[in-house]
Amino acid sequence: MRSAAPALQQAAKFHEPATMISLQVFYEGNVQGVGFRLPDGRVELQVTGEQNEVRTFLDHIARGELHALIHKQTEQKLEKPVTSRGFDIRHD
Repeated sequence: MRSAAPALQQAAKFHEPATMISLQVFYEGNVQGVGFRLPDGRVELQVTGEQNEVRTFLDHIARGELHALIHKQTEQKLEKPVTSRGFDIRHD
């Protein structure tokens, strides 16, 4: 008779809580068509989600059609998660 312990351990891996992160990312460059720039010309992105999904999202931006126009990308962790959902333009 086989033990159910290995199967239970494997199932537990799928229920581990995901590591959530919140980042603020600034983009600098000649990205055209962005009508919501900061006064200094940068574009700000705030994102919250599972760490691997956030990294995948940022990688897609870095490798997307605008990557050649982005000269600099800086990011920092946010203390509080972003509360908005979807895409939101704010001027605060």
